[in-house]
Amino acid sequence: MGGGEAEKEGLSGAQAKADPRAAGMTPEDLKALVRTVPDFPAAGIQFRDITTLIAHGEGLAATIDHLVERARPASASAVAGIEARGFIFGAAIAARLGLGFVPLRKPGKLPVPSIGIDYQLEYGSTRIELDPGAIDEGERVLLVDDLLATGGTALAGAQLLRQAGAVVDHALFVIDLPELGGGELLRGDGIHVDALMHFEGH
Repeated sequence: MGGGEAEKEGLSGAQAKADPRAAGMTPEDLKALVRTVPDFPAAGIQFRDITTLIAHGEGLAATIDHLVERARPASASAVAGIEARGFIFGAAIAARLGLGFVPLRKPGKLPVPSIGIDYQLEYGSTRIELDPGAIDEGERVLLVDDLLATGGTALAGAQLLRQAGAVVDHALFVIDLPELGGGELLRGDGIHVDALMHFEGH
């Protein structure tokens, strides 16, 4: 769209460029920006790397735009993101919706008394923590992360938020790997799952 056409539609050139909908980028367009790295972190794994997506200015803006629209039905009063990539998308969604953002941190990162939950990964266990003062009793919180695989991290995040008093019944992801069963795991815990794009395989 040229500058003259943008002005005819009431948009300046800068506004037209900043508006991801003006770029017309669909979720399929955004999916094409995700780099696949074979055999990482182990043989047979197809790693879906969002680095190339967030490095693309219009692609990142369009991703946030689509996620914000998918976040609205949750009617949340806060957004929680899982460290680290969940911070990128969760904080952006929260800012766009005028909501607070609650970071779910790796252990030992919070400077105040925290609560945490241990959970299992494929090759061991880990832990996430949060500041319980960031959650009001009964507050509805939308859980956000970049990728849903087996669902263990997201389920731990939901349980931790609930431990702090939150209501968690919606989770939103950029990428879902449905064959790994994470969506089924979360839905079995009463959580509505949505994702911007899906990839087959691991």
